[in-house]
Amino acid sequence: MYQVGHYGGALLAYAPLGTIASLWGHGEVAIVGGLVCVALSTSPDYDLRVPLIDHRGPTHTILFALLVGVGIAGLTAVLVDASSAFADAGFVAFAFLVGVVSIGSHLLVDALTPMGVRPFWPLSRRRYSADVTTAANPIANYGLLGAGIGAVLVGAAVVVAVG
Repeated sequence: MYQVGHYGGALLAYAPLGTIASLWGHGEVAIVGGLVCVALSTSPDYDLRVPLIDHRGPTHTILFALLVGVGIAGLTAVLVDASSAFADAGFVAFAFLVGVVSIGSHLLVDALTPMGVRPFWPLSRRRYSADVTTAANPIANYGLLGAGIGAVLVGAAVVVAVG
């Protein structure tokens, strides 16, 4: 999929996590997490700019999603200045989830295309594809964006209604 589709997929995948964080009283953290999730959502496609790395190769795997999650969690552990170890652990765990959800959403969206993904590489070379749409389909890309925005709006409405 294209950038717009990945942004929508990230919003769609992140909306439940952001809603839960907001319901627990961490609205600002939820907003920052959403921005980070969307910003990271196209990072697997940097493989197009790096020589010797196949497109939809190592950067389109669950292993890469876990590594990004660990990296974001590590960065958060360094940056967070909380009053308790529990708060620190919660922020770091949330950051890990944001990283994994961001890359995971990319994999799921790319799995909609005929090219698919090999999420379990290097353990398996099996390719997974739902073959629903081409990556260049503007209706699919903007449809994902609309669905993602809709999911975030539903989450915000839930937070407002409950809060």
